[in-house]
Amino acid sequence: MADYLVIVESPAKVNTVKRYLGSNYEVKASMGHIRDLPKSTMGIDIENGFEPKYITIRGKGALVSDLKKSAKKSDAVYLATDPDREGEAISWHLAAVLGDDAKKMKRITFNEITKAAVKASLKNARDIDMSLVDAQQARRCLDRIVGYEISPVLWKKVRRGLSAGRVQSVALRIIADREEEINAFVPEEYWSLDADFGINGTKKSFEAHFFGKGKDKIALTCREDVDKVLSELKDAKFKVTEVKPGERIKKAPFPFTTSTLQQEASKQLNFSTSKTMRLAQQLYEGVNIKGQGQVGLITYLRTDSIRISDEADAAARDFIRKQYGASYTAHYSNSGKNGSNVQDAHEAIRPTEVTRTPVSIKDDLPRDLFRLYQLIWKRFVASRMQNASYNVVSSEIEGGGYTFRASGSKLAFEGFLAVYTQDEEKKEVNAPVFLLSEGDETPLMKLKDEQHFTQPPAHYTEATLVRALEELGIGRPSTYAPTITTILARHYITKEGKNLFVTELGEAVNGLMKEAFPDIVDVHFTANMEDALDKVADGTVEWKSLLKEFYPDLKKEVDKAEAELAHVKVADKVTDVICDKCGRNMVIKIGPHGQFLACPGFPECRNTKPIIEKTGAVCPECGGDIIVRRTKKGRRYYGCEKYPECKYMTWQRPKASKKKADE
Repeated sequence: MADYLVIVESPAKVNTVKRYLGSNYEVKASMGHIRDLPKSTMGIDIENGFEPKYITIRGKGALVSDLKKSAKKSDAVYLATDPDREGEAISWHLAAVLGDDAKKMKRITFNEITKAAVKASLKNARDIDMSLVDAQQARRCLDRIVGYEISPVLWKKVRRGLSAGRVQSVALRIIADREEEINAFVPEEYWSLDADFGINGTKKSFEAHFFGKGKDKIALTCREDVDKVLSELKDAKFKVTEVKPGERIKKAPFPFTTSTLQQEASKQLNFSTSKTMRLAQQLYEGVNIKGQGQVGLITYLRTDSIRISDEADAAARDFIRKQYGASYTAHYSNSGKNGSNVQDAHEAIRPTEVTRTPVSIKDDLPRDLFRLYQLIWKRFVASRMQNASYNVVSSEIEGGGYTFRASGSKLAFEGFLAVYTQDEEKKEVNAPVFLLSEGDETPLMKLKDEQHFTQPPAHYTEATLVRALEELGIGRPSTYAPTITTILARHYITKEGKNLFVTELGEAVNGLMKEAFPDIVDVHFTANMEDALDKVADGTVEWKSLLKEFYPDLKKEVDKAEAELAHVKVADKVTDVICDKCGRNMVIKIGPHGQFLACPGFPECRNTKPIIEKTGAVCPECGGDIIVRRTKKGRRYYGCEKYPECKYMTWQRPKASKKKADE
């Protein structure tokens, strides 16, 4: 009989944690939350001080009974849920349900699932931190109140099935504002004039860019400006009038936070934010490594801190000295300074063992899991390495009274670039410029003029939206991915390539929210609310006072919107698919499980069809078209159009092919 019970959140953690504990410890999983607010009602007693009414989540009754039995037989129950506000709240709910004897309930946390961290957590068991619990309760209740008060307004005024959220509505507005900015943008013409110069005595050449006259910059705004310069440069002789050597330092990057991991995984690996978090969760909870068993490979994945423990820092520097040499090891702390809205509750994201190199475990990890681990490992190691340095030179070339400028760079010391490089990183740029000396004559080989137009701001991608949310102080590390997933699932935005676009439905919802609920979609109001939640977590603000202050104004806006707002008509998108029952062009509708085709003749004609998205690939088993499908939980996969006759499927998007399988 086990003397102690340890409860973690995920079953994936059970085996990892169990490896580090003796036979007198039983490890079980709560499978996330066991209690929550009911779905059928708001679940908050507003009349009686905003008291939440928690119920056991449907389907978890048997699990709760099993945990109760184990807890009753144990001398102590260690609540080892995630080391954040959400995890603290889950532990509190567990204690409330399981604890006949409150003294038996002990809270433990570990930032990484390693033997040392798990053992240390048992020695430092503590009581549940009610300030963290209250911060989570405040966020949950605020979000519930916003959703349950505003969503019915959207149902009445726009369309049934819509939803509003405290953070998702702001994210939608940010994307919509960028769309308006792009649509209102008026491009302006400008021209560039570049020159290729030769270097006497060599076959080498270099490129220089038009600057102006002497030290005065001249803007080339039209064809006439360029023609004037070209006419005056005809038959001109050019020589070097200035050469300035120098040095440029490229600083080593900080280790990953949740936000920067999502951004870099998007840019370098083309992962969505939700995919990045799903894979990172697996790396944190544990992966089966040959000869080592179930091993947690990275530290906790939800963090906004760039801090690294002294032990991990020392281990990384020792590893770098042995692998790359002392000259590559940083002699300074690369911890930087956290922003004002950073909680700093955890370390940055890093490998649990720096000596566990990506190549050493490559065969044990699926491809995408390996790529993400490799990115995290390289970034962490790079953060403990010396800066890279470049020799740079800038030159001015004059002729015909005009000035051209040229610059070049060469890598002098690679430093952290030995481990971590980005696609845009170039080790040598315009190197022939280093051969120039003041007074050298430089024969003109070619002049190149080109017309350009100023470009509008770029559309948001998932990566740039995450960066914007973080910079504005909206949401926290755990909210970025689910926020984006929600507004995509609601079809308020759509994703084309990497770019995010607002749909007609999204424009309608955003317009209504801006008109009727300006505070909810105000960036500064939402950021201030995050600061208030931080104060609840610090124990300086009472959580229900936030709700009491927030609710009356919201209620007034809801009542006014229901009485005064006009209905918003969102036209269905007409397709070229013909209804096979009545001959009309079918339209795209949105249901609880996503988009589908429906006949506009409803209710006379009730014909519906799924929307089929072809991949351009053919089934290797029967030669049919491979189409995009989704699981019941919404995860995308690829299967044969002839299902159920052909059951071929794959999680990886197949490459398009013009050939049939039997050719």
